Amino acid sequence: MRFRLTEEQRALRAGVRQLLERRFGADALRAAVARPGHLDRDLWRELGAAGLFALRVPEARGGVGLGLPEAVLVLEETGRALLPGPVLATHLAAGTVPGAATGETVVARVDGSLVEWLDAADTVTGDASGAVPLRSVDPLTPLHRVPGGRVGVPDPEAVLLTAAEQLGTAARACELAVQHARAREQFGQPIGAFQAVKHLCADLLVRAETARVAVYAAAVTADPADIAAARLLADEAAVRGARDCLQVHGGMGFTWEAEVHLHLKRAWARAHRGGGSTESEEVLAADLVA
Repeated sequence: MRFRLTEEQRALRAGVRQLLERRFGADALRAAVARPGHLDRDLWRELGAAGLFALRVPEARGGVGLGLPEAVLVLEETGRALLPGPVLATHLAAGTVPGAATGETVVARVDGSLVEWLDAADTVTGDASGAVPLRSVDPLTPLHRVPGGRVGVPDPEAVLLTAAEQLGTAARACELAVQHARAREQFGQPIGAFQAVKHLCADLLVRAETARVAVYAAAVTADPADIAAARLLADEAAVRGARDCLQVHGGMGFTWEAEVHLHLKRAWARAHRGGGSTESEEVLAADLVA
């Protein structure tokens, strides 16, 4: 089976990327890092007006009426752009929480024992009573911990869409590494001419494209085992990809002027959502012995 994007899907992805580049470029990213925990409500409403949250709400109910594959493409772009805010939670709640589809209502979501963006949210899906602030490694992902470690069965759609966001991070890390390897010169030539750097960039691309195939396929089949495999591959591609991107950049990658370290921190934060490595491995193991 060949998983090729349709013309409409390619146009959707390009449109979302253009919107995010226009409304959340480098300057906006820096401003967001300088104000951790602050959510740009104007941007949120603009995303709602563009149909990002209502993507899978039926047209008869005022939504866009698309499916899971299109949602994967959109969440891949938000992950690539490091867009802050509870994008996934609001998207999942668009069909049930009034105002979520239009971006008027910001929705947080209890995910196991963690809640992202609780203070900025208008409503929360799940029981967040007693949640306490938790220091987050990612300045753009404020966290709260729910006492008692309430762990339930992860929502397969949430697991897959998290994998899509991780795929966006992996792809962006690959782009940044290649750009730097071409531009940075040492000993009179680009550092990309050195074999060790070539190998890092090649590994980045292989992991990102392997994860892409798995995530896109899982969006079509919606099979729990496919989703688990996609999540495992996407988490690895995002975390290892961002780390290798840092390696290509050297010390520069750790500075606040570069966005590379932000991709690594976001990948780490997402990897702790429900359906992470241990849970997805259990799903795959159960499927193998079934």
